[in-house]
Formats: sequence, structure tokens, C-alpha cells
Amino acid sequence: MNAAELAVHAPMAWLGPGRIVRGAAVVCDGGAVGYAGDSVNAPEAEEKIELDGFLMPAAADRHVHIALVEAGAVVAGGVTAVRDLGWPADEIFPLADASEGPSFNGPLIRAAGPMLCGRGGTPAAARWMPPETTLQVGTPEEGAAAVSRLADRGAAQIKVVLEPEVTLDDATLATICQTASEHALPVTAHAEGEGELERALGAGVSELAHCPSSERLADSLVETMAKAVRIVSTLDVLSYGQDTPEIRTALDNLRRFCAAGGRVFYGTDLGRGHVSPGIDVRELLLLQEAGLTVEHVLEALARSPLEPGAPADILGLEESPFEMLGTFDRPALVVRAGRVVHPSE
Repeated sequence: MNAAELAVHAPMAWLGPGRIVRGAAVVCDGGAVGYAGDSVNAPEAEEKIELDGFLMPAAADRHVHIALVEAGAVVAGGVTAVRDLGWPADEIFPLADASEGPSFNGPLIRAAGPMLCGRGGTPAAARWMPPETTLQVGTPEEGAAAVSRLADRGAAQIKVVLEPEVTLDDATLATICQTASEHALPVTAHAEGEGELERALGAGVSELAHCPSSERLADSLVETMAKAVRIVSTLDVLSYGQDTPEIRTALDNLRRFCAAGGRVFYGTDLGRGHVSPGIDVRELLLLQEAGLTVEHVLEALARSPLEPGAPADILGLEESPFEMLGTFDRPALVVRAGRVVHPSE
């Protein structure tokens, strides 16, 4: 049997929920994990890295606009997979295809393509993007056709914008969600404005692109959300380290959502405002302030647990994040698809 290509050893690792290992090793066989566990039983590999620090899965950012940032800086900062939630189809889908190749200098990209909205103008959520970032649909038939076209282009999810003046009517929104379900695609909603969140839930969206921040949600609504949708955090874009009314409201809503059993994904809206490529420590600290334990923060951040067959995406840190979340500012090692990408070869 041939030796695996790469083995990374460290004094401690978090391999996934409930799996802290002392004296750990992760072995990469091609682009997948071949072994993850204690170093004593680890198989041999052609290359071995001894990291004096902490190992864990690399990060995934579930809300980005990747064309607005340097992709190489994203992956060097510890984020090896991203979901682009709004960009012109003719640009983002070829970029997502290119990200599958071994020569791509950036993270793996999954994309929604253009955001679907009603007729009436450009949503506020997209005014800082190219015009083709939105696709206006006015009838259920147009909505179904748009979803099918995006699915054929390789969309990983469908994003809808529910804002005053450009919101989708009930029938069109319901048809979009139904057609997306037929294509096995989740629907992510940017919902802002009176009643829009309730409409999104009623239509069957599976995810909110942002933590609600415009008003304190009723407890009954939060409990319904916790059973029906997950939330992509994007908290830092509400404050950038400052104390604002929006961040206070979002933290209160998210705290109650998590207490009700809701699931949160790490996302930054990268490309908008002053979020830097890589892992945003302010976002992690805000998640912790919203009541997440450190392990739950790591769950929200990780691309997937490190286990046989999983993507060989590994993050090495100088210190344990259980001691200091700030350690994410300086990744010591980044492995994407079994290749060391930081420090650069």
C-alpha cells in the first residue's frame, strides 16, 4: 500500500463536535482525509508536518462576494471554502468552476449567482454591486424559470431579496421555493422590512442571509425560526467593532434564537465594508457574545469535521482557541484539499 501524501501532527486538535484529541494527527490522502485521530495509530505519509500548536478543520464563510476581494488572501487566512451569495452569473459560475482545480489560488467557491427580487428597481442590498447581480421576476412562471436556469448553471443555492419596493409577491416567492426544492437547492433570504421575515418563513426558505437586526423579534417568532431556518451570522458588518443599536438588536435576537435550538453558520458578507479576507475574529467574538460556547463557535466556523472521507482542509493555529479566540488572526498552517497553501511553498 502506498503511503498517504501528507500527515500533520500537533499536541492537540479539535476534529469536530465533542472530539478533542491530545497528541493528534490528520493524514491527507489526495484531497480527502484518510485518518484523523491520535498520532500513535496514524499511518505513514510521504510528507510529515510537526505543528507546535492546535489543529482543527479549516473555515468556511457562508456569505461572501468573492469577486470584491483577493481570493488568495482569503485562503491564506484560513478560509478554504466560501458561498457567494450574489454576483452576475456569467462571472461567478466560471469562477466557481475554476475553484475546483488544483491551480486555483483561493478557496473553493459555491455560488448562488444573481439574487432574485421583484420588479421595481435595484434593492438596497445590491446597490454596491454590478447591475446583473439581481434578476427581477414578476410572476410565478418567471420565478420558476429563473430557478431552473440557475440550477442548470450550477447554483449551489437560490437567494431571494425581500425588501420594500422590490419584494416578491407571495405566489412568486412560494413558486421559487417549491422549484428550488425540486432541484434540491436551499433558498437563502435577505429579508428586511415589515412582515418580510414572516413571509419568508411561510414560503419555506431554509436560511436567512443575515441575523435580523432592524427590530427585536417576538419570542414566538424566534421559536418558529429556530425550528424552520438557520442563520448566517454577518454580525460584524453591523458594527465593525463599534457598539451600535443594530448590533445590540442582532445579538439579542441571535441569543434567543440559539437558546431555542436554532443553528448558526459563520458568515461575514465579505466584500462589503471593512471586513478583511480570512477569518474575522470580531465575528467570532460577537458569536460568543451572543451566547455560543467556544465549541459552538468552532462548529459554526468549520467547513466540516475532520474524519475519513471529509475534505482535507486543515487549519493550524499557534494556540488553542479554547484559550483565546484571537489566535485565528494568525494561522500557522492552512491545508486546502490536501495541499499546503499557507505558509506558501
